[in-house]
Amino acid sequence: MTVLSHPSIRIAIVRARWHADIVDQCVDGFIAQWTSLGGNAADVEIFDVPGALEIPLHAQMLAKSGRYSAILGTAFIVDGGIYRHDFVAGTVLDGMMRVQLDTNVPVLSAVLTPHNFQECESLIAFFRDHFVIKGEEAANACAQILDARAKLTLINA
Repeated sequence: MTVLSHPSIRIAIVRARWHADIVDQCVDGFIAQWTSLGGNAADVEIFDVPGALEIPLHAQMLAKSGRYSAILGTAFIVDGGIYRHDFVAGTVLDGMMRVQLDTNVPVLSAVLTPHNFQECESLIAFFRDHFVIKGEEAANACAQILDARAKLTLINA
C-alpha cells in the first residue's frame, strides 16, 4: 500500500469560481494525475469559493477540521482594472502560506496570475490547457509532500 492509497488520506481542493472554465481544468488534471499515482479520486473533496481572496480562510477552516492531509488552492487571477491583480495574488499566497505554517497541514498552490490576459479564445484555450498541467504538477507535489511527511513520521517514531 502506498501512502496515497492509505485510507486516512483526504485531499481538499478549494477552487475559485471566477474563470471557472479555466480553473476547473486544474481540478481535472489533479484528479487524473492523483489516481495515476495510486491515489483514489473519492479521497479528493472539492470546495467552491467565489474568488481567490476567499481561498486562505476556507483553507484554514478545512485545515483546522483535521480531516485533510493536504489542501490545494486554485484560482486564475487576472487584471480586472479594479485593483492590482499582483496584489491579490500575493495576498492569497501569503495567506495560504500562513495557513500551512499555523496548522501543519500542507497547502499547495495552483493560484496563477498572467502578466497579460485578454478574453480571447486563443488565450482562454492556452490557459485551459496550462491549468491541466498545473493540476498534474500539484498532484505530483502533493504526493511528494505526503510521502516526505510519512518518512518524517517514521524517523520521529
